[in-house]
Amino acid sequence: MLQLLTTIPALIGFVSACFASEVGVRELSVAQPGRDLTVTVWYPAGPGGKPTVVGDNKVFQGAAASVDAPVAPGRHPLVLLSHGSGSRVQAMGWLATQLAKAGFVVAGPNHPGTTSGFSTPAETPKLWQRTGDLSTIIDELAKNPAWSSVIDADRIGVVGFSLGGATAMELSGARANLEAYASYCDGYKKWDCAWFTSGTGYVNDEKVDVEKLDLRSIDRARFEQSNLDRRIKTAVLADPGLAQAYDAASLKQIAIPMHFINLGEGDTIPLAVISDRLAQLTPKGSYATVAGATHFSFLPECKEGAAELLKSFGEFDPICSDEASRPRAELHAELIGLVKDVLVRDLMVSGQ
Repeated sequence: MLQLLTTIPALIGFVSACFASEVGVRELSVAQPGRDLTVTVWYPAGPGGKPTVVGDNKVFQGAAASVDAPVAPGRHPLVLLSHGSGSRVQAMGWLATQLAKAGFVVAGPNHPGTTSGFSTPAETPKLWQRTGDLSTIIDELAKNPAWSSVIDADRIGVVGFSLGGATAMELSGARANLEAYASYCDGYKKWDCAWFTSGTGYVNDEKVDVEKLDLRSIDRARFEQSNLDRRIKTAVLADPGLAQAYDAASLKQIAIPMHFINLGEGDTIPLAVISDRLAQLTPKGSYATVAGATHFSFLPECKEGAAELLKSFGEFDPICSDEASRPRAELHAELIGLVKDVLVRDLMVSGQ
């Protein structure tokens, strides 16, 4: 039965009790054949470490944390983060820090090929690479002596935004149909579909010309394979990509809670990410919308002058000039509440 994803008042006291006084942060290098990862880990910490601001740059406000602060005692649930196309995991720091304060270890990679400064249309649909990144992080943390005693391997969740939401869906057991995706893009010329035919990519932080991508040229077997990782116990999916391409039968077989969040309401939600039907198909699906938000509301707060700066770089997406009717900080507060409450319920209360 579809449940409405709402704040759970009974958990407020429980979450507050789990708050750490500090948020620690560390960066890990994880080796994979031909695909090395840079992974940021936020965690509940005690006093100490070197103060820093993760993700702070000329465009975005960062989030405060302490490098190498001591980890708070105990075994903590693990939450994996998967960023959107052309972004970085540090851009999810506004959420990660609050989850760390609530008692979670939060880890996410910069996915090669779909990260800011290194992003191309040809790499974007290869979700099997992104899911592999996340599964590799679980493997690495489980065998790393610095983390194996910190993380509770029986309590792992995933949070993804946009293409990261698609990654989280696949990691949870969803499978996409290549012909359905290609047919959708035949008639829809916005968002991801526009990116595939743009003839533009980014390599080494430089804008480059690339061939337009024919989705039907993708390795179909890899695109449609199952990327299920049974270690995942719950998923939060914010504006997940490929919304029109998932195989309904695969959604009906997903055994874990799937919490879908759309940014906006009604016809303001792009066809590319609308998720109410997906939530209805998953046995333990829930669905929420965030009124007054846009797709870009999940990004960090923008600094003064950021919109003009992005325009000077030739950035066409309204990253800092969107049409949200509420301040981004206010929207973030609502999103933090939605995400944190379901993760506490699924990984701390139910997981005890």
